[in-house]
Amino acid sequence: MAPQLSFAELLDQARWAAAALADDAVLCLGLPLDPLDPLAALPMLPLQQSFRNVWDGAPGLTVVATGVEQSLEMRGPRRFPLAQRFVNATLQRVLRAHHCDWAPSRPRVCLAFSFFDQVDGEGPAGVTAVLPRWQLARQGRRCWLLLLRAIGGDVTARSMAEELWEQSQRLEAPSPHPLTLPAVVHRDQDWLDSFCSGVSQALELISCGELRKLVLAARQDLLLDAPLDPLTLLHGLRLQQPGSCRFLWQDPNHPAAGMLVGASPERLMELRVGRLRCDALAGTAPTGPSQRQLLLGSRKDRHEHELVVEEMVRSLQQLGLRPKHRPMPRIARHGGLLHLHTPITAPAGKVAPLALAAGLHPTPAVAGLPRREALGWLRSLEGFKRGLYAAPVGWVDACGDADLRVAIRSGLVRGHRLTLTAGAGIVAGSDPERESREVELKLSVLQRSLGRGLPTLERCTASAV
Repeated sequence: MAPQLSFAELLDQARWAAAALADDAVLCLGLPLDPLDPLAALPMLPLQQSFRNVWDGAPGLTVVATGVEQSLEMRGPRRFPLAQRFVNATLQRVLRAHHCDWAPSRPRVCLAFSFFDQVDGEGPAGVTAVLPRWQLARQGRRCWLLLLRAIGGDVTARSMAEELWEQSQRLEAPSPHPLTLPAVVHRDQDWLDSFCSGVSQALELISCGELRKLVLAARQDLLLDAPLDPLTLLHGLRLQQPGSCRFLWQDPNHPAAGMLVGASPERLMELRVGRLRCDALAGTAPTGPSQRQLLLGSRKDRHEHELVVEEMVRSLQQLGLRPKHRPMPRIARHGGLLHLHTPITAPAGKVAPLALAAGLHPTPAVAGLPRREALGWLRSLEGFKRGLYAAPVGWVDACGDADLRVAIRSGLVRGHRLTLTAGAGIVAGSDPERESREVELKLSVLQRSLGRGLPTLERCTASAV
């Protein structure tokens, strides 16, 4: 643990850093804290411009952030390189008053991408990037609270030190979060027939050779008897999805769009000290007796998985990397689902984090093959806009480390409504009924965190099969 600071020491740090601050720079003032749960403390952080972000990778790094100090919102095909430019310029202008370089003490830019480029002006932006004003992070026994402000006007070194100190005192005894669980009063099932019909069309496209794989998604709305607090979902997902990364994203520019909440089992890219790790995650089965052996022995699932591994490796090779992976997938369990999982690693060299993300997104695990043709058919067959679903969400820190997850097993919380989205990979040999049941299991992930499961689906209609 870092040594605790007195207020006088904190003020000295703030004054020293403020004196060295350039005109366009941002001062980052930090305090080490006794270990606490950032998720439980989130409601106690100041909420400015309606921005809240949660990255809960327990037992790894947990980060919560609120407020906006600087931000970027843009659309179009150059969103990844322009977002990287914003990240670089923003973090270079941040001057840390403390000299600690532990992961919880580093300022971060938080990012959320949409699945498509979003050049039409509808839905969420192609990318939203935020340098949060407040950040509370913990890894192991190390816990830090950061405040980031541009000095000027009423904002001085002393005012920042006082603000940070007073906030740290309020966090010493976080109030327990009330876990009020609303009941589902209506659940639409309209997705089933349209999904099965889409599977049928996808199989025709695969049969004629136009596609090798298509990952079709379905969307389901749940109407609740009371507004849903997204933190309730996150606390439930901690219990039911311990191996996944729980996340929350509240767009500061479009608060009425709702809050994205989920528990992603899929790592698009993780960069730690120049070392890249990605997850090839495709091929799914419910938990149960002998399911591990059945999944490993399934020709259809193994074929689907191998397509994902091959394409991700090819994408990384095109970026000049030399990726490595084991020849056989292993089984990863996430709640009530089993997945074929192949970690892919490589030295990242000088490739920027968001250049890696641009090369990988969207993987065949959430889109299909060939990529361009699959994206065109997804727009045509799904009947709804994906928005942030299955897109990268995560952060880049001041040391160049990064973590972006694929926003699956997720939903949008808007008052009394919870909108769920889930998909399944269609390849040669896929069965519409089996794929619909896989989607049903994935749609149930968030609802089970509320303590209620989805009903059993009826069979797909004969015409759809």
